[in-house]
Amino acid sequence: MSETRLLDAEETRARMGELADVLADCVTGGASVGFMAPYGPADALPFWRDVAAAVGEGATLLFAAERAGRIVGTVQVGIRQMPNQPHRADVKKLLVMESERGRGIARALMAAAEAEAARRGKTVLVLDTATGSPAETVYERLGWQRAGVIPDYALYPDGRFCATTFFYKRIGAAALAA
Repeated sequence: MSETRLLDAEETRARMGELADVLADCVTGGASVGFMAPYGPADALPFWRDVAAAVGEGATLLFAAERAGRIVGTVQVGIRQMPNQPHRADVKKLLVMESERGRGIARALMAAAEAEAARRGKTVLVLDTATGSPAETVYERLGWQRAGVIPDYALYPDGRFCATTFFYKRIGAAALAA
């Protein structure tokens, strides 16, 4: 069984090696999450330093799923938005190690992210994912609404073009009113 919780900036910095392992595992597995192959844990450290800074500034929430005391999955919520978007947040980088997939970790991470975002007054969440990826199916099963697809939006780690599907979900008071 895994445990999912919110990390602060200090713990994010302290566990950067584990976080880097998760990101490198996903990129090596072909996930289009912003990075190109070859990509190892050392390559991921600058990214996680930036995330730790954003967590410390209150701009980002970082959730981690642990199994046997080791981080095996993460998701971020960008909660600092422009003044005309105080009700919205961006879900970023849902990452689950390949060896841990199919165990409900993505579902648990997303539930924690949605609950905390709602607690902080957010009513609309948005995200994007590679079209045709397993993550796309996960989001649909979790009640996210497809907003549209943009072809050739990004690249897979191997350099091939990747279409991206955008999703949104109403949460908290907005979900109850819908």
